[in-house]
Amino acid sequence: MSTPLPAPGAPLEHYVSDAPFDPMSIEEMTAEQSKVNQASQLRLMWWKFKRHRVAVVSGIFLAFLYLLILVSEIVAPYNLHTRNMDFIYAPPQRVHLFDTQGNFVGPFVYGREMNLDMENLKRVYTNNPGNIQPIRFFCRGDSYKFWGLVESNIHLVCPAEGGQMFLLGTDRLGRDVLSRIIYGARISLTIGLLGVAFSFLLGIVIGGLAGYHGGKLDLIVQRLIEVLQSLPSIPLWMALAAIMPVTWNPILIYFAITMILGMLDWTGLARAVRSKLLALREEDYVLAAQLMGAKPSRIIGRHMIPGFMSHLIATATISIPGMILGETALSFLGLGLRPPITSWGILLTEARGVTVIAFYPWLLFPMIPVILVILAFNFLGDGLRDAADPYK
Repeated sequence: MSTPLPAPGAPLEHYVSDAPFDPMSIEEMTAEQSKVNQASQLRLMWWKFKRHRVAVVSGIFLAFLYLLILVSEIVAPYNLHTRNMDFIYAPPQRVHLFDTQGNFVGPFVYGREMNLDMENLKRVYTNNPGNIQPIRFFCRGDSYKFWGLVESNIHLVCPAEGGQMFLLGTDRLGRDVLSRIIYGARISLTIGLLGVAFSFLLGIVIGGLAGYHGGKLDLIVQRLIEVLQSLPSIPLWMALAAIMPVTWNPILIYFAITMILGMLDWTGLARAVRSKLLALREEDYVLAAQLMGAKPSRIIGRHMIPGFMSHLIATATISIPGMILGETALSFLGLGLRPPITSWGILLTEARGVTVIAFYPWLLFPMIPVILVILAFNFLGDGLRDAADPYK
């Protein structure tokens, strides 16, 4: 339906604001635009990343965890191998602030008494309200070697003198589940970083050479990638892990598992690098570098790779959860890391039986940090991927 024309001589409608003109608004807008125009690429990425609130929170959470693994021995209330034979399969204890009369006492746990249920053949633990055990902070407890080098017994938190504090329960040997989760974080989190670093190196080198030179080299690399990607991951991990000699010490097994995870994860990164270099090698600055006599390795590493490094960092961040899940799966199946090394996957092997889960569900607590870390890395990767192109 057409709009009717105004009557002859009638005033025409206008859409210009009749508010007083403020020249300062133009100057402020110009200053803000100038600030954006003069900002570096890294600063623009940081401004865009800060707007992704979930990614920022995830990054802070992961940074806290990686700082925590530096002082695992101090944060854990017990030594990794401490056994409490009187408290086997003890359920988690609650932290209280007030006693039964409502008086404020401070953080404490109630002492426990253990009885055998001969009918169901299980241990039954009951709280003793008359036995209040205050939780100590910055205290002396179990002895340990800090990073295997310095002998010490200082802890952030400890049970009362002669008391017990099992906030997440104990396992079949009476070992504190919370302490073992804290120790296991050191292995599970670092194996993801080392594995991604190894796959990052393979992906950049192999994908860079294939994308820069092309031809037969590119054809061979692409067929190799297709073969590796067509193989199921878990059976291939199991096959490679099964060939490791049982006589190897835990450190060798740790690095072997890291290399296995890295060798099977580089294919996606290599394809991303190849596709980028195929496009960038036709640019004028690449031709100029070639005419100046620069070697291919210098052109790739100094001029081409930095052009999309932000995308590579985002891709690597998203790949870390796969590494952590791979180590957890191998250790859960008994083909990954082996005691005395402790990881979240090894802790979950305690809960492989249905009967164990039914009677002692707290043995599944190591699954919670795995889920949280995987989600945090995925959210962080999404934020970095969005920030990698700040002009969108």
